[in-house]
Amino acid sequence: MPEPLRVLVVEDEPVAAEAHATYVGRVPGFVVVAVASTGQEALRALQGTDVDVVLLDMNLPDRHGLEVVRAMRAAGHAADVIAVSSARDLEIMRSAVSLGVVQYVLKPFAFGTLRDRLSAYLDYRATHVATAEVGSQAEVDEVFAAARPTRPVSLPKGMSEELLGRVVATLRESPSALSASEVAGHLGVSRVTARRFLEHLHESGVATRRSRYSGAGRPEVEYGWRS
Repeated sequence: MPEPLRVLVVEDEPVAAEAHATYVGRVPGFVVVAVASTGQEALRALQGTDVDVVLLDMNLPDRHGLEVVRAMRAAGHAADVIAVSSARDLEIMRSAVSLGVVQYVLKPFAFGTLRDRLSAYLDYRATHVATAEVGSQAEVDEVFAAARPTRPVSLPKGMSEELLGRVVATLRESPSALSASEVAGHLGVSRVTARRFLEHLHESGVATRRSRYSGAGRPEVEYGWRS
């Protein structure tokens, strides 16, 4: 039985870092060997630890994830990179591809999303990495397609990618934190639905959650986008 692939998780938010490490540990064929919260910590971890895959957040406090990838390659680290980011900037995605990032996963994501990406990557490694040469253009295309699968993103049951994107946009564009009722009113959905999506964003580590005290009645929970 082959040894599991060694993963370095790089994420500055403790809740998200713990969730990502837990997700990776639940996928057969992978093991987390280190967790880093900054780009500098990630580069130090790569110097002292054998790593096959880096699950790399693009928005780190000390440097952008793309800079970390450039520094990795300059130092001779050959580990593959799976980028993780809430940024939907097409130019960043193109730059990631040009630097050899094998996959780009948008936050927030459920376990099923990362499981599918890691499983596809494992198949890619098992099928193609050990092969010295390819015999045709079709085989070349197959290698690149295997590294970057296009299967649909998995979300918790009852959640749609379209509505999740609208909730994300509402939080990101709001100058202040919003309650579930306010998000529901803005999007034209029920408060229960809005709260479910907001809780998913909070559990994924991309939204903050705190109590709002108005001076009368029960405190209301409000959510903000974690910048």
